[in-house]
Amino acid sequence: MSLTRHEIREKAFQALFALNANPDADENQLYQQLLNPDETAELEIPSYLSTLVTGVTEHQAELDAQIQTYLSSTWSLDRLAKTDLIVLRIAFYELKYVDDVPAKVAVNEAIELTKAFSDDQSRKFVSGVLGKAVMNDNI
Repeated sequence: MSLTRHEIREKAFQALFALNANPDADENQLYQQLLNPDETAELEIPSYLSTLVTGVTEHQAELDAQIQTYLSSTWSLDRLAKTDLIVLRIAFYELKYVDDVPAKVAVNEAIELTKAFSDDQSRKFVSGVLGKAVMNDNI
């Protein structure tokens, strides 16, 4: 089973969303459920999936602090929809730590994730936050 990077990002989003709800979940078991819902056989986990999930998890506090700097003073991370926050964490992680993903691609993929897992208002919000972050180039 070969997944595109876009599909891997979708699985990473789903894994991070599940881990947000249940931090003690077994990551390997979670990956298997996401990659192979019929449980026909254990599949090899794409390395980029593991990179994204582990990277976002390990750098979450730092990513959240960066995201917070691009929110208006009346907004806090607690007020964000969990879907939007997870999409932003993935995008900020890719912008800062993944050298072979251009900023334009990270932003576009975040918008695509928001289209798939949220609504139009969230898409505009995520696009605005990432636009400010990329323009300031502080990532």
